[in-house]
Amino acid sequence: MSALFELSGVGVQFGSASRGVRALSAVDLKIHAGERLALVGANGCGKSTLLRLLHGLIAPTVGQLSSPDAMRQAMLFQKPYLMRLSVQANVALGAWLRGTPWRQAKTCALAALQRVGLADLAQRQARALSGGQQQRLAMARAWALQPQVLLLDEPTASLDPHAKREVESLMHEFACQGPDMTLIFASHNLGQVKRLASRVVYLEGGRVMADLSVHDFFNGSLLQEQYPAAHFFVKGESL
Repeated sequence: MSALFELSGVGVQFGSASRGVRALSAVDLKIHAGERLALVGANGCGKSTLLRLLHGLIAPTVGQLSSPDAMRQAMLFQKPYLMRLSVQANVALGAWLRGTPWRQAKTCALAALQRVGLADLAQRQARALSGGQQQRLAMARAWALQPQVLLLDEPTASLDPHAKREVESLMHEFACQGPDMTLIFASHNLGQVKRLASRVVYLEGGRVMADLSVHDFFNGSLLQEQYPAAHFFVKGESL
């Protein structure tokens, strides 16, 4: 089966070779449709850079990244960027920019807000929402675009426990929409990774140090024997 994303020897360098930062180095990775892939590792390990690379926001400095040209993608950030518009208009704008007539885009936006439980706040100013509501709004905005791939960069990191559960539930619902729906997310919450992921990639210093099924990453002796750096990371993080 051909890969949705294929990275071969990919590196990303910010700044000059002598004074810059190497965010990714020699990354070989294949991601297939329908996977739920979690990226884990300490701050600065390259998770966010890899997500931005997959979404086309940055290009490899070296190596090659291939993916289908016509694939629909959406990305959620830890703190979503919201326009100074209503909740409904924030969602409708994305569909309108992709060519949907404005009236139809507003109707689609309302349906997406209904899915995330925000339809009753459709006319409220988006920036007046709580952090959890803003992430649900960002999820609605992604849903309205009907993406095949959803990328999320620490989407629940700054939320309270109740809001985290709400956003995590929406992530699960998105992943279950169809067999080819693909979820790729970065998280420090290993409990969340266990609940949502089917596969885990551990990064350290911009390199992929382990790539395992979620079962082997958390339950097998394989991690301790063959991937000691990832093993110590898991032991040092709270489940």
